[in-house]
Amino acid sequence: MILRVLEAALDAADPYQAICRHLVVHGDQLHIGSSTYPLRRLGRIWVVGAGKAVVPMAEAVVDRLGERVSGGLLIVKDGYGDEEVIGPVQVRPASHPVPDDRGLAATAEMLALLSRTQPEDLVIALISGGGSALLSAPAPGVPLSDLQSLTAALLRSGAEIGEINAVRVWLDEVKGGGLVRAAAPAAVAGLVLSDVIGDPLEWIASGPTVLSTVPRPDAVEILARYSLDEGLPDGIRTALRRPPPPFAPTVVDNLLIGNNRMAGEGALAAARHLGITAEWLPEPLQGEARLAGERYGRLLRGYAESGAERPHLWLAGGETTVTVTGDGIGGRNQELALAAVPLLDGVEGAVLVSLATDGGDGPTEAAGAVVTGETLARAADLGLDPADHLTRNDSHPFFAALGDCLMTEPTRTNLNDLLLLWLV
Repeated sequence: MILRVLEAALDAADPYQAICRHLVVHGDQLHIGSSTYPLRRLGRIWVVGAGKAVVPMAEAVVDRLGERVSGGLLIVKDGYGDEEVIGPVQVRPASHPVPDDRGLAATAEMLALLSRTQPEDLVIALISGGGSALLSAPAPGVPLSDLQSLTAALLRSGAEIGEINAVRVWLDEVKGGGLVRAAAPAAVAGLVLSDVIGDPLEWIASGPTVLSTVPRPDAVEILARYSLDEGLPDGIRTALRRPPPPFAPTVVDNLLIGNNRMAGEGALAAARHLGITAEWLPEPLQGEARLAGERYGRLLRGYAESGAERPHLWLAGGETTVTVTGDGIGGRNQELALAAVPLLDGVEGAVLVSLATDGGDGPTEAAGAVVTGETLARAADLGLDPADHLTRNDSHPFFAALGDCLMTEPTRTNLNDLLLLWLV
């Protein structure tokens, strides 16, 4: 039952189908959302993109447009696209969540391709979560090694993804609308899958297709908030003080084609089809992972003790953060689940499931973890102490030893995380 609901959530998050719902060809008209492009007036159509979901997104575009696609390039996380080409579109793997030289080389290749565009061309830009690390062109004077060090520090600091991307925009030529500027004079249609709470287009993959006149957040202030402003390399300090680039007059239409809600609605629909009462929780899933785990563990226990009807599913979506202080191995979903273990001890029929929709929770092969009212007792039989593992940010070995990791392999989508609270 639980597996069927999780499978339905991932099916609802299918990027291929999301593209098909929003990109349609009728006769000589290409419709992308509410925008229409007369194909007879278009020159070449280029397909570019970066993120964990862009391979199935590009497959849908090429299936729709066929030989009308002239070429393109995608940058994907290792393991999220084994294809070398999709029709005329090249695929390049790179590192995530910290950028590497392969990502920089692929980004340079993409920018060189876009330099060939003409005014009558259309660039279809596919953007999904993970694009910030994969699509990267460091600002002048910022070496890759410094960018890698700062990115790793931000990821360990507990900063939210919007804050991390607000810093990245200052340090990179292709973020914050840089892809649109590179594509000029061609028109750009951005198709975006959101992995950020609230779906702000400027922070999804650091907004490579978003030309904004809104002042950028103060990156130095964000770094100071997490005690990362001291000892910054000179190149980074200079880049953080540079003025934003001039606004480009390029025609760009951005369309949000999917978000966390889409995956969650798939889960709820599947649960209701199985005869389970299912509902969204009012608040998004966010904040420090271990605190969220305690909060939701306490909430589920309260539902059980109040005599709530069974079976019943409560669902939350979003993304937590982890402030890393230990030397263990884990991810935000497994850490959340680990923090809930003592709260659910002995609660009959209680099940907490925390899932990363991209199939990867931190630097592990797991997508998340499952906790029941029996988890603490089973752990004690194996000599496992959840408090000790939590102190060391070592959630993955704890759940791996119990056989309670969720293993999906890369899903080739990325719509934040889902938290499912069950009474069965």
